[in-house]
Amino acid sequence: MSLIAKRLARINPSPTLAVSQKARELKAAGRDIISLGAGEPDFDTPDTIKAAAERAIRAGETKYTAVDGTPALKAAIAAKFKRENGLVYTADQITVGTGGKQVLYNALMATLDAGDEVIIPAPYWVSYPDMVALAEGTPVFVTGPESKGFKLQPEPLEQAITPRTKWLILNSPSNPTGAAYSAAELAALGEVLLRHPQVHVMTDDMYEHLIYDGFAFATIAQVVPALFDRTLTVNGVSKAYAMTGWRIGYAAGPKALIKAIATIQSQSTSNPSSVSQAAAVEALNGPQDFIAARAEVFRQRRDLVVSMLNQAPGITCLRPEGAFYVYPSCAGTIGKRTPEGKVIETDSDFVTYLLESEGVAVVQGVAFGLSPYFRISYATSTEALEEAGIRIQRACAALR
Repeated sequence: MSLIAKRLARINPSPTLAVSQKARELKAAGRDIISLGAGEPDFDTPDTIKAAAERAIRAGETKYTAVDGTPALKAAIAAKFKRENGLVYTADQITVGTGGKQVLYNALMATLDAGDEVIIPAPYWVSYPDMVALAEGTPVFVTGPESKGFKLQPEPLEQAITPRTKWLILNSPSNPTGAAYSAAELAALGEVLLRHPQVHVMTDDMYEHLIYDGFAFATIAQVVPALFDRTLTVNGVSKAYAMTGWRIGYAAGPKALIKAIATIQSQSTSNPSSVSQAAAVEALNGPQDFIAARAEVFRQRRDLVVSMLNQAPGITCLRPEGAFYVYPSCAGTIGKRTPEGKVIETDSDFVTYLLESEGVAVVQGVAFGLSPYFRISYATSTEALEEAGIRIQRACAALR
C-alpha cells in the first residue's frame, strides 16, 4: 500500500515556483542570473501598513480571530467593493483567506463534485487546473488566441458549456498575459452566461490596480448585475499593496457559498494571520496614492520590455493592458539551432536555452496552456530588465 494518496497524481508542482528555485540554485552556484519568473512586486510594503501591523502586535492582536476574517477587515473589504467597484456586500457575503490562492482553492473544494466541469481560458494561471483536479473536477480549456489579445470570446465559451459546467474562471488583468477585459467584453461573455443558469463565475481580480494607458477596470458582477448572485469576486492585497508575504486574500459572493468556504477553512488552516489582517485593514482604508505612482513605474517597464523583445529576432510581443507580465511568442525561434547545435523544438527548449546561455530565467508557455510562448514578469528593477533584454536579443541573434 502506497503512503502517497492517488489524488496527488492529478496535479503537478507549480512550474513558476520551479523556475524561481532553479534560478536561486544557479545564483548560489555563482552564475549571474536575472530571474524574470516570479510574480511578485519588487516594491516594499508601504510604511503605513507596516506601522499598522506593529500597532496590532503591541495591542495584543495576536490571538485567534473569526475563521474567515475579523469584523474590521470585512468592513474594510465591503467599503472597498462599494467604493471601487460599485458592489454592495454584507459581512456574511465576505470571506478572508491566507492569500487569494486559498480562497480560490476553498471555493473549488466547497463546490465541485467528481466530474463537474470548470471552464478555464488559456493561457491560464498555472494553479487553476491543478486546484480543479484536486477537487475532483474536470478542467475544460478554451483558448483565447493572440489575435484576440489572449481573451476568451463569447462563441467558444458557448460551445464549451455543458450541463456539467459549474464554473467559469475569469482572471483580469491576466496572469500570464496581462490581458484585461473591458466592460463591453465582459458584457458579451455575460450574455452567454445568462443563457446557462447552472454556470457560476469565479473572477480573479488580483491585478485590478495594475492597469495602463487609461484602461478602465471592470468586474463582471458590476457589469452584468444579473450575474451578481452567481459570481464569486476574488481579490487581495498581495499585488497592489506589495504584500505577497503577508498572505491575505478575500472574496465576496453568495452567502451559502461564503459559509461553505468558511467550513472548509475551519478544518484546514483556521483564521488567516491576525497581524496580517490588521495590516490589510490599513491597506484598504489608508492612503491609496502610491498605487498609481507604482503602476506608472510598471507601465514604463512594460513599454521597455515590449520594445526590447520585439527587437529580438524570432520574438514578437503584444503590449498588454495590465498586470506585470508579458507573454511573447517565440514561434520564430522554433526549428533553429543553438550555437551548440541543439534544435529549438518547443518553448521549453527556448526557455532552457535562454537560462543556460544567457542566465535569463523565464517561464515556458506550455505551463500556462498555450505554446510556443513564454512569460516574463517585469516586476523587477529597470536596470535588470534592460540587461535581460540585451541578453535575450543576443541569445536570439545567435540562433541559426
